[in-house]
Amino acid sequence: MAKILIVDDEVGIRELLSEILRDEGYDILLAENAGTARAMRNAGRPDMVLLDIWMPDTDGISLLKEWAANGQLNMPVVMMSGHGTIDTAVEATRIGAIDYLEKPIALQKLLAAVKRGLQRPQAPGAPAPLTLAAFTRSVPLRELRRRVEQIASSTRVLLLRVGAGSLAELVARSVQSSSPAWLDLSAISAPLDIAQLQATQGGVLFVGELARLSRAQQKNLAFAVERLDRYDLRVVVATDRSAEGLLAEGWEEALVSRLFEVSLAPPSIADVRDDLPELASQVLMHLSEGGEVPLRRFSTAALNQLRNLPWPGGYAELRAAVKSLALGTLEEEIGAGDVRRLLPPDAAAGSVGVSLDQPLREAREAFERLYFEHHLRLEGGNMTRLAEKTGLERTHLYRKLKQLGLQAGRRHEEA
Repeated sequence: MAKILIVDDEVGIRELLSEILRDEGYDILLAENAGTARAMRNAGRPDMVLLDIWMPDTDGISLLKEWAANGQLNMPVVMMSGHGTIDTAVEATRIGAIDYLEKPIALQKLLAAVKRGLQRPQAPGAPAPLTLAAFTRSVPLRELRRRVEQIASSTRVLLLRVGAGSLAELVARSVQSSSPAWLDLSAISAPLDIAQLQATQGGVLFVGELARLSRAQQKNLAFAVERLDRYDLRVVVATDRSAEGLLAEGWEEALVSRLFEVSLAPPSIADVRDDLPELASQVLMHLSEGGEVPLRRFSTAALNQLRNLPWPGGYAELRAAVKSLALGTLEEEIGAGDVRRLLPPDAAAGSVGVSLDQPLREAREAFERLYFEHHLRLEGGNMTRLAEKTGLERTHLYRKLKQLGLQAGRRHEEA
């Protein structure tokens, strides 16, 4: 029989509703506040939720928004209130509630709402992408979300000034738009056409690092920027370069000027290190809800270990690591031992992995090889950007890479 979670701070209402629904043969879970409801939702996986709006810790509308942002609104939710308004009912329905019951709740209305909810087919496909709205306990991420929403309400183009440990994609996913459509322009090499913009209408176009775009991809970006209003699109781009740096690499001045009109410097993972346990836990929950990984949870020791890692690859690296841990761990709980065993040794150690028990010359050469391999990966093999990042003149850089047995990435510099 279906499992129903009843969330209400009034014990009399919880007991009355649970008695009625148990008599109808349903399994019942009870929660007196939003905190307990979160735990029950995660552990019990109810088939349906009856959710009170007015509660002492977090109101029901906020909890509903949180579940929607987390990709957890994959069960029918019926809102309940004794002081509701039409506006409240409309907002709850817009967020994802399927019905709204006024207290005192008539027996027949209750049973009819439950029956309709349980008969309602669930929407197929993966949950909505994770956004900043999922991180309700992090003050820096809550403030970042408000800034992003404020800026996005006034402009269609947002440039994120980022460096190592970037949260750029998470920020871009949080830009409010009229459609969930998403297009990563850095993944498109062929000329962009009108059909692709029409398919993304109302959504977001994203570039994770401007400096990695080829000449053809730069033209695609310019083509899209000229048509933002026509197709109700927003563009979010990220870079650690200055406008002058891009112009020196041959970017069109008009495009650079347009991109740099409004910018924001979001925090990196290092800046929100204390919130990394929440980041990792929410990513794990989202992957589980989407069916990408089995149901898992982090131990406190594992979260502390993850918090102490450098994460130079930012949000994408963290998400990949969480997914690897969830898929590679045999137990339901991911422990500190799993982090040490399953993540790359250099990441888990938080070091470059150079042995100190060797002569200085060999240790220096090993470090240099790791250093240049790391930056070659980050820069996609682009020698212009690698020379700029490492501070070496290009001729000397080519000589150094050859000495270390590394392949110079000339092919990545083609337009």
